[in-house]
This record gives sequence, C-alpha cells and structure tokens, in this order.
Amino acid sequence: MATFELYRRSTIGMCLTETLDEMVSAGILSPELAIQVLVQFDKSMTEALETQVKSKVTIKGHLHTYRFCDNVWTFILQDAQFKNEESQENVGRVKIVACDSKLLSQ
Repeated sequence: MATFELYRRSTIGMCLTETLDEMVSAGILSPELAIQVLVQFDKSMTEALETQVKSKVTIKGHLHTYRFCDNVWTFILQDAQFKNEESQENVGRVKIVACDSKLLSQ
C-alpha cells in the first residue's frame, strides 16, 4: 500500500516525529527503526481514515488561496465554518490539503 506523508504534519505526527528524534539522539532507537515507525504511522493513519471515519462534514468559508501542484490541492480558507450532524465550529483560518486517493493504489 502506498501512502502519503501528509499526516506527519498533523499534531500527533509532529509529536511522534519529535519523540522519535529524541529517542534516536539518546541512543534508544536506531534511525532505521525510527523511519520504519514513521512509515507504519503513515499506513495506519491512511487505513484508519479509510475504514473507521464515517461522519461527513460541510465546510464553508472565504477562499483566500488555492494551489494545485503534483496532484495535491491546497486550500486556505478564512472565517471557515465546519458543520456535522451534531455540532458547528467556526475557525478563523484553516489550511486544507487534499490528495487524490486513486494515487495510493498505483
């Protein structure tokens, strides 16, 4: 299964990367094992989002910037509103990165 490394820039991905860096620096983990952990993290996040997330969200906001490069869309919205069946959240600024899931199966 091919994966994107997008989730490494999420909060949990950054914390994992920071922890792995500390463990490598302390000699607890080898750099090769740390890379294997990150690759497994990428696979696990992709699988979890494909199989376990069933809710849908509607996003509305003012489009500030958009970009399409290497089959990846990046949108920056201002005054965004996220709505699902149960709640609504307003966010001042949000960055959305979207990749074509068909690229994962190639």
